[in-house]
Order: sequence, then structure tokens, then C-alpha cells
Amino acid sequence: MRNLYILLITMLALFAVHCGEKKAGEKLTSVGSGEGEVSIVAWPGYIERGETDKNFDWVTSFEKETGCKVTIKTAATSDEMVALMNEGGFDLVTASGDASLRLIRGGQVQEVNLDLIPSWSKVDDRLKNAPWHTVDGVHYGVPYQWGANVLMYNTKVFKEAPKSWSVVFKEGKFPDGKSNKNRVQGFDGPIYIADAALYLMYNDKSLGIKNPYELDEKQFKAAADVLREQRKIVPKYWHDAFVQIADFKTEGFVASSSWPFQVNLLKADNAPIASVIPVEGATGWADTTMLHVKAPHPNCAYKWMEHSLSPKLQGDLAAWFGSVPSNLEACKGNALLTDEGCKTNGLDNFEKIWFWRTPESNCGSGKTCVPYHKWVTEMISIISGR
Repeated sequence: MRNLYILLITMLALFAVHCGEKKAGEKLTSVGSGEGEVSIVAWPGYIERGETDKNFDWVTSFEKETGCKVTIKTAATSDEMVALMNEGGFDLVTASGDASLRLIRGGQVQEVNLDLIPSWSKVDDRLKNAPWHTVDGVHYGVPYQWGANVLMYNTKVFKEAPKSWSVVFKEGKFPDGKSNKNRVQGFDGPIYIADAALYLMYNDKSLGIKNPYELDEKQFKAAADVLREQRKIVPKYWHDAFVQIADFKTEGFVASSSWPFQVNLLKADNAPIASVIPVEGATGWADTTMLHVKAPHPNCAYKWMEHSLSPKLQGDLAAWFGSVPSNLEACKGNALLTDEGCKTNGLDNFEKIWFWRTPESNCGSGKTCVPYHKWVTEMISIISGR
């Protein structure tokens, strides 16, 4: 009887442990004490601990408060982020819209329990139900930061800001009288086809483009042709922010699509650099912190998602990256961002930006569009000169 009693107690204990475990993909119902660490796949500059500049550190305080040590794996492209999340072993990713739907469709991220994120109520209403992280009313992440893919230019060459993206898409002379050939860059990513589509949406109304991520075969070919023409004047494409910074310092480049991050760092180094959103508008990124379906440290991950929305982090990151916070409380009272920082970083440009989306064949209203995998093969062909 005693042995039976011990066996019964052991089975009940095992049952209790099993019931307390979270199955893969199952929403957490409460946040525990944490597992001691959290691993994040992030864009360069998104998770800072003061190593680059001691003024920008939103990791150290989190680690002290929660006991969750943050490890960071930087990724230079959305495709790299998707590949890393497919490999597994990570908790979170700061995914842009051209990755988030792929991660959702591929079952690599899980629904987020918003009840466990108290600061969700502070998220900008324009982002709460954004279609790049919300599918059928289900939220697969927490908005982080957003911004535009700006036209960066050299102010010694352009005394006035360029008015159109044509300066990087079409061969011609710059204001200094020299050709733009070999002096401009394009973005090394399939989603860059949307930039060409946006350019055509404004400059060639006959194509009937209504959304640069929803292109039929004719529209897609026209956008690809713009990039094929651009290929004749572009000697080098960029995807690594720090490599582009070096290119503008030493390789003679004077105009390109870019992020405010590069613009800020170049200007801080006294380079003659400025940026503009041209008349056609711009594509952009609204990044979402998403939770892996098999996150090894879900409690620490939820703690980070809550921390990621704090006004202090949001304001400091916006000042560092040149982005716009998803928690607009950050726009006031932050010493690094200043009360004008959100406006400077493009707060009022939200309606001008076509945020990155994963192109899908079923694009609504009975229309069939060119899916993302064809964007990938087409961009490879363009860059290789085919």
C-alpha cells in the first residue's frame, strides 16, 4: 500500500507539472518569474545596451529588473529574419511587414495574449490592427517602431532636395553637372520592386496600380523593367546599414533609398547628408515584435514585449534610429528624442507611406497578384543583370 501511495503521489506530481507546461503555439495565460534569458532576432540598432553609445541603452535596466539576460542576433534583411526564425531557437523577432505575414502563414509565430501586455492600450491606434501582424482578428505581435524608406542625398551635390525618385531610377545628370551613373544605389531585397511600383503608380497612371504590393503580371513587369533600367546606373546594391554608411563616406555614392538610421549616423559624423520623401511618396516599415511558436523562454519574452512599449525605450530608440514610436507617449519628455523628435522623424507622414507587406497571390476583390516567391526570383534576375 505504501508503494502504491508513493506511485500515486508521483503520478499526480508529474500530472501537475505536465498541466503547467505550455504547449508549442499555445497562448500564455499568465506571466511567470522568467526563465533567465530571452533571445531576439533584430534589425541593426534596434536592441542597444550602450556599447555603441552609452546614452542609448534599453537592455541593461530590463535585465536588472527581470533577471532575463538578453541575447541578440542581428539580421540585415527580412529574408534573413525569416530563415533564422525557421531554424528556431529564438524567442522574438522584430519583423517588418514583408516578413511578418510569411512567418504567420508558415506557422513560425504564435498568437500574442494582449491581456498580458498592460501597455497595449498605449499603442498608436493606427497600428493596433495593422494587416501585417493581424490576421482574421488575431494579433501575432506587438508594434515596435515605424518609418519611411527615405531618399538620402549628398547636400554638396543637391543644394535643394530632390523632388522625385527618378534621380535613382533613371539615368541623367545631377545638379553638379555630372551623370548619376555609378553614383546611386538600390536596395538589395525583393520588396524593392514595390518602390519601383510606387514610382509608376504616380508617374504612369495608365498602369492602374492601386497598391505597390498588389501587382498583376503587367504591372509587375513594368515595375521590374524600371529596376532593370536602374541596374545600368547602379554598381552596388545595399542591405547592410553600416556598409551603406561606409559607401557614402568613401565610394562616391550621393543618392539612394535608405533608412533614417543611416542618415542620422552620417549626419552625426558631419557628413553632408540629408533625406526627403519625394513627391511619389515612399515605402516604409512598421516593425512588429513577434513571438516564436516554440519560444524557449516565453515568460521572459512577454516581459520584453511589455518593456518594448515603455515610453523611455520607445523614445530613446526613436532618437537613435530616426524612427517613430508605436507608443506616442514617448513623443514628449524624452531628453534624447526631444519634444520635436517625433515630428522630425516623420510622425505626420503616416498616410504618405506604403508600409512593407508580403505580396500574396490572393490579393482580394477577385484579383490575382504576383506572389512573393516570384518577386524573389525576379530581383535575383535583375541584380545579376539578366
